[in-house]
Amino acid sequence: MTSVIIAAYNEAAVLGRNLDLLLSGAADGELDVVVVANGCVDATADVARSRGVRVLDLPTPGKAAALDAGDAIATGPSRVYLDADVAATAAAVRALTDALSQPGPDGGPPPLAAVPDRHLVLRGRPLAVRCYYAVQSRLPAARTGLYGRGMIALSEAGRARFTHFPDVLADDLFLDSLFTASERVVVTSVSTEVETPRRTRDLVRRLTRVRRGNAALHARAGTDGIAQVRGSSRTSWLRDVVLRRPWLAPAGVVYAVLTVVAEIRSRRPDDSWGVDTSTRLTSAGQGS
Repeated sequence: MTSVIIAAYNEAAVLGRNLDLLLSGAADGELDVVVVANGCVDATADVARSRGVRVLDLPTPGKAAALDAGDAIATGPSRVYLDADVAATAAAVRALTDALSQPGPDGGPPPLAAVPDRHLVLRGRPLAVRCYYAVQSRLPAARTGLYGRGMIALSEAGRARFTHFPDVLADDLFLDSLFTASERVVVTSVSTEVETPRRTRDLVRRLTRVRRGNAALHARAGTDGIAQVRGSSRTSWLRDVVLRRPWLAPAGVVYAVLTVVAEIRSRRPDDSWGVDTSTRLTSAGQGS
């Protein structure tokens, strides 16, 4: 059995559809799905209960606390941490957990962490958003890291690497920091669909939030069980992407400008630039 832990904050619009997809291909007793609604003011908990999964309804928002609460009641030795807005199938869960039991590179020990490939949804997005992801998706860190996919699987030994999730926004970067390159694997046979922001200002909002979370995590490295966090190169977009693909130069300019704008905003105590809700848009009835 694999435990799938979903921390959900006001995700009623998309959670029902995603749970239906996840559960439809699962064998009896294969998945232990735990949805942790945290500080929700919508019907997130009710939507989850209607699908027959286990539900915790916490009064205050906070993803780290929600993940810890889900972990505390999870029964499967392997854990999959799945974002509530990411659609994943039981087959994808199965592929990730299977990868955790296979020998690593050169016949070494099995990996401790596995993630799917990702497919960025860019249809209908403005030019600036498409330019940004044309560069970001080609960064070496984006191709091999555990973050930005909305789904991370850990073996029992991998989960034993830490006691609890630190109270930071960058939970996926925290997990990424725990494992070396040989201890993690990207399973390219499956992928998640990652919705990109629908407006340029929503992209800046998302980037601002990411930078705040990353900065907080870096500041706490070496404490509270946080290992040395993978550093980011400010010139990788140019050195590893644009210079190797000169036709991406215009997109590189857009990428650089948006990155600088987000960096400046991340230093301001302005919570209005914290959450991108544009990717939660859905047609009527999908959340019920």
